[in-house]
Amino acid sequence: MTKSKNSADFHPNEFVVYPSHGVGKIVSIEEQEIAGFLMELFVISFEKDKMTLRVPTQKATSVGMRGLSSPEVVNKAMTTLKGRARVKRAMWSRRAQEYEQKINSGDLISIAEVVRDLHRSDDQREQSYSERQLYEAALERLTREVAAVDGVDEIKAQQRVGDVLISRVAA
Repeated sequence: MTKSKNSADFHPNEFVVYPSHGVGKIVSIEEQEIAGFLMELFVISFEKDKMTLRVPTQKATSVGMRGLSSPEVVNKAMTTLKGRARVKRAMWSRRAQEYEQKINSGDLISIAEVVRDLHRSDDQREQSYSERQLYEAALERLTREVAAVDGVDEIKAQQRVGDVLISRVAA
């Protein structure tokens, strides 16, 4: 996994991963008075979602905020994508819950597992609406972090992930 950072290690203009929202950029660190207490907050912008999140600096690591994964972790995620899909025989509602937890864990390898397990090639059966929603959410989280780590745009990152998934189907 990635090294745990304490709040002093996060800086403005740095990309971070917030577990339930994915990759965002720290725009600034500001002080705000909340309920009579002066709090220092990270202001994180999620450009694609047009959302801004304020996270107390003392709580950043305890809520699971982390720096971007290392290139080694990204490569491990790509290797995970190449693996064989592991679909449990549990009811869909239980599996969907597990997939949702993995996506919101913020762990790149877990997200790659969801993409791998829910990916369908053209010759496979159609996905249900909820399956497709989970797949697309996981794929988006994965490609955003790959793009940020590789320093490329999301289209190039999607291409990289897509190539790995296609190579898996061809194998």
